[in-house]
Amino acid sequence: MCVGPGAIDPGRWYQWSLSPESGAVVQFCGTVRNHHQGAQVLSLEYEAYPEMAERMLSDITAEAAERWAFRKASVVHRTGPLVPGDVAVCVTVASDHRHAALSACGYIMDQLKSRAPIWKREHLQSGETRWIEEGRPGPGGG
Repeated sequence: MCVGPGAIDPGRWYQWSLSPESGAVVQFCGTVRNHHQGAQVLSLEYEAYPEMAERMLSDITAEAAERWAFRKASVVHRTGPLVPGDVAVCVTVASDHRHAALSACGYIMDQLKSRAPIWKREHLQSGETRWIEEGRPGPGGG
């Protein structure tokens, strides 16, 4: 589990996850898009409490391991400024079969968005800056 300012290389995490025992590798990469709620997004900024976030991601991954049998899982989340197209988060799960990898990857990502102490601020073309609250329905979630 890693939360920090470095660029994310999904290929590195895919290679890390490979093993002769695993028949499935599922990877989710969340990228910065150039729009949100009808506004043009120029850039994002992620802030986090890295130690607490990494601990939470480790706990979430352990919870997933109690539900699905997988061999490896990694979660990497960027902090700092990002522009459209940048990878903000990468979750990689390797297992013997696809069902466990797909289910665990989805669970980890959903829990990350709702529980990890990571905050997102959008910088819009209009000049407005707004914080986005993840894991909440309605305006701001997403």
